[in-house]
Amino acid sequence: MPGTQTPTTPSAPFLSEWFALLDSDDASRILDLISDDFSFSILFSTGGDGATDFHGGRAEMEGYLAQREQGTRTHHLLTASAAGLDELFLGEVRRSGEPEASFVASARLDETGRVRRLLIGRSPAVRFE
Repeated sequence: MPGTQTPTTPSAPFLSEWFALLDSDDASRILDLISDDFSFSILFSTGGDGATDFHGGRAEMEGYLAQREQGTRTHHLLTASAAGLDELFLGEVRRSGEPEASFVASARLDETGRVRRLLIGRSPAVRFE
């Protein structure tokens, strides 16, 4: 493989916690995990030509959390890795237990372990089976 590879670990502990909290009854607890200079983008596709890009900082994340359906979707790990302050997470979204979409998330943490940058893409068009 061309180039050099950074050593990785077979998990993404921060993003695993993030999605567990997101799937819980109190998803707003993820706000405790973000840094003061947090920024994010979540590209949310439901298929076809429709996609919404939720993005911004803390206030926009609060808005994203407020508009989410609760108790119907869960996030399931397929594979993950971490290298330094960066984590990658490939997963599957399930609605009431049935596969609905694939997603990929990347996070860059600060020195205290809080997330500074978060990028998530979700689509039902590609499945990692």
